[in-house]
Amino acid sequence: MRSAIFGLAMVLALFASAGAHALQDPTRPPDARPASVQNVAPRDIELGSILLGSQRRVAVINGVALREGDDHDGIRVRRIHRDKVEVTDRGQPRVLYPPTLPQVRITQ
Repeated sequence: MRSAIFGLAMVLALFASAGAHALQDPTRPPDARPASVQNVAPRDIELGSILLGSQRRVAVINGVALREGDDHDGIRVRRIHRDKVEVTDRGQPRVLYPPTLPQVRITQ
C-alpha cells in the first residue's frame, strides 16, 4: 500500500515538473529576461515651465514645448497640471515638478 502511494506521488511530481517545462519558449535564448524585469535607470528630464491657458496647456520639457499627448525623445506627455506634469518616459510613468524658486529675504 505504501509503495503504491509513493509511486503515485512520484508520477504526479513527474507530470507537474513536465508541465512547467512545457511552458517555456523554445526560441528564447537561455539567458534572456523579460523586458519588464530589466531595470532602466531614470534619466534627467528638466521641466522648464508650465503654461496654462483657457484653450491650451503646454509644458516645456528639455527645452521643447509639448502639449498633452505629444511625444519627444521617448517622453510622452500624459497630463499637465498647475504644479506638475505626468509623463511616460520609455514606458515608465513619471511625475515632473517645476524647479523651486529661490527664497528672497529682506534684511534691514
